[in-house]
Amino acid sequence: MPNRLASATSPYLQQHAGNPVDWFQWGEEAFAEARRRDVPLLVSVGYAACHWCHVMAHESFEDPATAAYLNEHFVAVKVDREERPDVDAVYMEATRTMTGGGGWPMTVFATPDGDPFFCGTYFPARPLRGMPAFGQVLGAMHEAWSERRDDVDTTAAAVREALAGLEPRVGLPGTAPRDVGAFGRVLRALADTYDIDRGGFGGAPKFPPSMLLEWLLRHSADSSRPGAQQALAMAAGTLEAMARGGMYDQLGGGFARYSVDAGWVVPHFEKMLYDNALLLRVYAHWWRATGSSLARRVVEETAGWMLRELRTREGGFASALDADSPGLDDNPREGAFSVWTLRELVEVLGPDDGPWAAAVWGVTEAGTFEHGSSVLQLRIEPRPGDTDRYASVRSRLFAARSSRPRPARDDKVVAAWNGLAIAALADAGDLFARPDWVDAAATTAELLLGVHVHRDGRVLRVARTSRDGVVGTAPGVLEDYADLAEGALALYRATGEPRWVGRAGELLEEVLDRFDDGAGGFYDTAFDETDAVLQRIRRPRDPADGPTPSGQAAAAGALLTYAALTGSNRHREAAERALAELLVLAELYPRAAGWALAVAEAVLDGPREVAVVGPAGEGETEALRRVVVLATAPGAVLATGPAASPDAAAHEANVALLRDRPMLGGRPTAYVCRGFVCDRPTTDPDDLAVLLAP
Repeated sequence: MPNRLASATSPYLQQHAGNPVDWFQWGEEAFAEARRRDVPLLVSVGYAACHWCHVMAHESFEDPATAAYLNEHFVAVKVDREERPDVDAVYMEATRTMTGGGGWPMTVFATPDGDPFFCGTYFPARPLRGMPAFGQVLGAMHEAWSERRDDVDTTAAAVREALAGLEPRVGLPGTAPRDVGAFGRVLRALADTYDIDRGGFGGAPKFPPSMLLEWLLRHSADSSRPGAQQALAMAAGTLEAMARGGMYDQLGGGFARYSVDAGWVVPHFEKMLYDNALLLRVYAHWWRATGSSLARRVVEETAGWMLRELRTREGGFASALDADSPGLDDNPREGAFSVWTLRELVEVLGPDDGPWAAAVWGVTEAGTFEHGSSVLQLRIEPRPGDTDRYASVRSRLFAARSSRPRPARDDKVVAAWNGLAIAALADAGDLFARPDWVDAAATTAELLLGVHVHRDGRVLRVARTSRDGVVGTAPGVLEDYADLAEGALALYRATGEPRWVGRAGELLEEVLDRFDDGAGGFYDTAFDETDAVLQRIRRPRDPADGPTPSGQAAAAGALLTYAALTGSNRHREAAERALAELLVLAELYPRAAGWALAVAEAVLDGPREVAVVGPAGEGETEALRRVVVLATAPGAVLATGPAASPDAAAHEANVALLRDRPMLGGRPTAYVCRGFVCDRPTTDPDDLAVLLAP
């Protein structure tokens, strides 16, 4: 049989290329084959770092008997949810509608036209804890299709109509609310779910609430504001708990996807680019707000991990590291690369340092994970006198671990997640005076804008993914455009190069023209690139944050910053319209609207618009810039450039904030504005700090 997955750009699809299942990729070829044979589709959705996807593949898709039955009675379609978030979103809505839950692997049975009629997630090879075996499910679906087609068609039509009729809005659009009391209500609701003892929100499993943490830090910027101290305490408590627990890699830096328990002890070991990009940025902002030495260490180690472990040859960032890797028995096991036993510590470090290291990192004889192994945690910093010993032990363990079989890497470059990485490295590099991080962000931006973005006549299109420098076929979705724009704007802030503002403007123009839902918000797919099969069911549109900011929230943030730099009322109004719905959502479900809340804080603060004019790299210019970079005013926008002169024409073309800004007395000068209403200009860094204070 033909191997249709061998040439896929998705590593997840390539993982299944050797299966005895006759897999198709998502597309018309699969639908046409199902219609020709008059059989249903089995759509299996997952991603390369998904542990239970691997389990189901090994149990069922690699089994010849199961594959033979599947090939005979179905057309099997394999989908990488990271490559096709539009397909994933629509079928996940169907799964949640039919079952009340969701997750991956996602298993969907659909008509040849793509209409789902039965949905589930992981099905075991044998009946387990009330779950039917996958073979039983296949048999039941074949029987229903063959013997009760009318029932299947009725169910499929009902599901399609239910999804098409879902009302995505949670409130009427208007302009972004300026009611400070709304933030207090959200804060109180969030505090009700805060885990005072262990940090984080709710119970197990605990995911990193990156966008909420960004909002809490912004909300706490004015310490005199009601709830500010509580907001900072919740943010700091969560950030410290995550960094000291097992979800953070205490040897190599970087965060795992989530903690399976409420105490941040045992992670689900896959490491995702998007988590680490978002957390890198928020830990950098925590350091800015508090000067925390822990925050500084996490920023330095996480940036180092991203550049060391996820950087591709072309200069982008790979999507993820797998949760599984071969253990001592050569069989893949979750966490095998990361966990330690007491005996292993002694073998590597010796009889003195081994037990000492076990005490430092919480490694016990019984273990905190499986098979007597432990996940390293650093609940208490080593004593000052042990600093050198700690560094030596940590270095030796890192070197020993490096010889272990490594988790597989998903080399797929996703536009949106790389946009988040660009923004994080640019921000952190500027804050920590690390030009190498800023340069890495710029290199990634050049790759994305050169490989993923192309002109189609007058339309600018973004491709969702690439691999080895070869662009994939999946169209970009809203978050791809918005997060790339956010990354470009962060690069402008860090470098002062006006071309980044121009590139952001091009991307945001496409957002306004091709994603607009006509009611103040945005669809997740462009009107001219929405998949025809999905269009029959429902054009994807989800305003809620997931593990990353929702496309609509990300677009609102980039639009707001762009408007502040360029003076565009059109972009400002679009940002506020998009926020209106999201802030209604925030009052109902705060944990689903963290990024919208963070952007709204910037709206309430202005945002503060700061122009610093003076010779680039000159000491006084940099002193003024440094004050702005370290300021905690929510969403503050910074433009740096030459003083008003004919040489400034290139800047003025994109950055109206710099227009007509002379230097005072021939010295570098800062202008602080809100809505282009400006305070007195100043050449004094101390005076500028006062102007930027809450």
